[in-house]
This record gives sequence, C-alpha cells and structure tokens, in this order.
Amino acid sequence: MADPRPSGPVTRRHLQRVLGRVRLLQLDSVNVAVRAHYMPIFSRLGAYPPALLDDAAWSPSARRPRLLVETWAHEASLVPVDDWSLLGHRVLPQRWWRHYAPLLERHPTLSGDIRDVVAERGPVGAGAIEKALERGGRGTSTARPRPAGASWWERSEVKRVCEYLFATGGLMVGGRRHFERLYDLPERVLPPEVLAAPEPDPDDAARELVRRSASALGVATGTDLRDYYRLGPERTRDAIAALVEGGELEEVGVRGWAKPAYRDPAARTPREVAGGALLCPFDPLVWERERTERIFGFRYRIEIYTPEHKRDYGYYVFPFLLDGHLVGRVDLKADRAAGALRVPGAFAEPGRDAARVASELAAALREMAAWLELTDVVVGERGELAEPLRRALRGG
Repeated sequence: MADPRPSGPVTRRHLQRVLGRVRLLQLDSVNVAVRAHYMPIFSRLGAYPPALLDDAAWSPSARRPRLLVETWAHEASLVPVDDWSLLGHRVLPQRWWRHYAPLLERHPTLSGDIRDVVAERGPVGAGAIEKALERGGRGTSTARPRPAGASWWERSEVKRVCEYLFATGGLMVGGRRHFERLYDLPERVLPPEVLAAPEPDPDDAARELVRRSASALGVATGTDLRDYYRLGPERTRDAIAALVEGGELEEVGVRGWAKPAYRDPAARTPREVAGGALLCPFDPLVWERERTERIFGFRYRIEIYTPEHKRDYGYYVFPFLLDGHLVGRVDLKADRAAGALRVPGAFAEPGRDAARVASELAAALREMAAWLELTDVVVGERGELAEPLRRALRGG
C-alpha cells in the first residue's frame, strides 16, 4: 500500500510484484460488487484489466505462462504456481473434504470414472461430467444426483467427489466459466517441472509457508502466521521455533498486544503510507478480524449471513484505508443493469474528519465505478457519512 501506483498501464510485472508480497488471493462466490480475487489487485495498483489476472490464472499461453493455480490455502485461493506443492493435503489440516471421503468407499469406481471423463473432455464442469457418466453407463448409477430445485450447497455426489479430488490434488482447476470450476488433470495445468518435483517433507513445507506468511504480514502473532495458510497449531509452533532459532524470524513485543509477536527481519516500515484504498472483505490486510482490530482499532465483521434487520453496517461492506488508517466503511453493490455503483450505507470511524474522509472516499468510489464500467455512484441514506459523501460526489 506504500508503493506509488503505476504511472501507466498496469502490466504483468506489476501483478507479479503484488503477488510476490500478498502470496495468495482468496476466491469467493459473492459477486454483489466484484469478485473477491480481483479487488486486492485494484486496491494496490488502481484500475487494471481483469483479463490480466484471468490470463495469469486460467488462460495461459506459450508467451504468457500460467502464474497462478487454484488450491486450498487460507480458503479456496489463487497461489503462485511454485507454491502449489507446499500446500499438499499432508501439510494442511483436513477440512470439509474429509466428510466426502466415505463417498469413495460407497462408490469405489467413481473417482476413476470422473478422471476418465476429465482426461477426455477437460477442462470440464461437474454438471457436464455427471451427464457424461450417465450417458456412458459407467458404474455410477447409484451416485445421487443434485435434486431438482436444490440450493447451491446441495451438491450432487459427483460434484462432491470432484471437489474431494480437487482438494487432495487428484484434479485441478484448468479454467473458469461464469465462475464455475472447470476441472482438468494436474499434468495439463501444472508446468512439468512443478509436477515432477518431489513432494516436500510436511515440516519443511510448513516452515516455508510460515516464512511466506511472515513476509506478507511483516509482524504477526503465532495465530496470525498460522491463519494465513490455515496451518495446524502444532505444526505452526514447530515451524516458528525453527525459524526463530535459525534467525529467519525475530521474536518481538508489540505495544498493546497480549501475545508474543514475530517479525520478518527483512520487513521495513515505510516512511509514509499515503492515499486511499477500498478493501474488500477478503483482502489479506483485513481478513483476520482480530488482527485488524489489534492493528487499526477497527472492529470488522462480515454481515452477509446476518439477518438484514440485525446488520450494523450492511450486506457487503468495504473498509476504507486512508493514509495508513482505516477511517470508514461503505456497503457496496454493483447495479450493472442501471450502470451504477450503489452505496446503501456510508460510515465514518469515530474521531475522523468526516469532510476529508468523504472527499477521499468519493474519489475512490468514482475510480472503482469506472474500473467496473459503471457510470454513476449512487449513495443511499444509511450512515452519518452518507450526506457528506453525496456532497463530495456532487463536487460541493
């Protein structure tokens, strides 16, 4: 956030610089404003063509090889290709996919049948795989399909096995279509040298992941370091101890922090952090809510799953970073049919200069609207910052 933004078009080199620092981009299905993985790049570089990220992750070419692959890290994430081998299922704790393992026992041929279809048709979505299996009469007739009218979460058994294979490295995501995962074989997604590399020792991989977490965070508690890649507690403790002993982490105390902290010796405090940036709820700067409160004095919770009448700020709220401080927050919605970036609610943090926050926030919202190819910013009525923001947008 302290680096000046590019003076010209954002290039692949700029993208690589950001990825070298944040290490991963969280994926999320919510599209009320903008998909989560696009926003952290915009927050740091300003307006850029989303195709730059799409090509790096899902549409590589001989001239522009793949930079990113999908895997499970903090959550479902895009990570640099070279980091993929560090995130094997022997390193990360088993998550939701452990509940899908019994499916393989009930349908012992299903995973092989799915891989056969993917080998023939990939990259391909789970729905198309299921239809191909039904047409082919393979031994899957007992696999339960997705019920008609089912919710998004009620997955068919074929989809569950696809997700299990993706989580454990048997399949990868070769592309996306309208955000649907298109599964492919690892050998068609990963470069040969990555695929052929020996699987790292889990403890060595954990130390490397904690090293990357420390580089991304600068200074962090043990919990912060663990959360970045969602490592297990014991493995994180062992990795931290080894890195401290080797001089690759420095144990420090931070004023106001109850727990010990660890500093990356290469971390440097910038002389200043100037300018404003909107942060999506899944930005690495704020995704660990306790850390956000500890550093910025900013209590932040995502309220998507909170009933509307119980929400404090709104459905999809973006913190606003200004000169290194979180000074406000806005509920955002991209109304593509009307060509408007809607702001149902706008709120300033206590003690902040509302007029200045509104002025800087108005500029950031205009920039975001233009990047999303929306022609207007429309402010609603909720929040004490709503009226000052409307005035700032009018130029008054």
